[in-house]
Amino acid sequence: MGGNSPCASCKLLRRRCAKDCIFAPYFPSDDPHKFAIVHKVFGASNVSKMLQDLPVQQRADAVSSLVYEANARVRDPVYGCVGAISFLQNQVSELQMQLAVVQAEILCIQMQHQVQDPMLQQLPNPTPTTAHGGATVSHLSDDQLHYDKPFLLHNHHQFINSTTNVIHDQYSVKRETIFGDMVS
Repeated sequence: MGGNSPCASCKLLRRRCAKDCIFAPYFPSDDPHKFAIVHKVFGASNVSKMLQDLPVQQRADAVSSLVYEANARVRDPVYGCVGAISFLQNQVSELQMQLAVVQAEILCIQMQHQVQDPMLQQLPNPTPTTAHGGATVSHLSDDQLHYDKPFLLHNHHQFINSTTNVIHDQYSVKRETIFGDMVS
């Protein structure tokens, strides 16, 4: 920066900032924390050597990477940014697995509806009986007609269970995960 205001590195290192200071364009005096963390992790002389070995047009990107890695190393001294990348990759894998399970569940439900709708349309019309006080067909209301639709649906669900690994209760759908536990 010249003689007026030293850059953050020269200020931290308590030295005079020369006109050709390699740190000045990348570590301005108004952001001293940026150089402090890079210096703490990599050391000023190592950073200086890295920057001198790079072409001028690549130095800004290198400094940005050094700052990112230094911050990651302070948060996780063992793994640094590799730990963050690994964590995010695991999270993506878990979310992809959850998405696959949900897509399979949606497919099973769609298949059930495709199989269930034609079967319900093929159910025979209920045959009225005279079990309700001897009334004739014309005098019976719909709730007095005797046919066991829940029984028919239950048997239909047992048929579907034998083909899809989806277990049905009366009103809820449960699925078996790849680990063998049941999830509602």
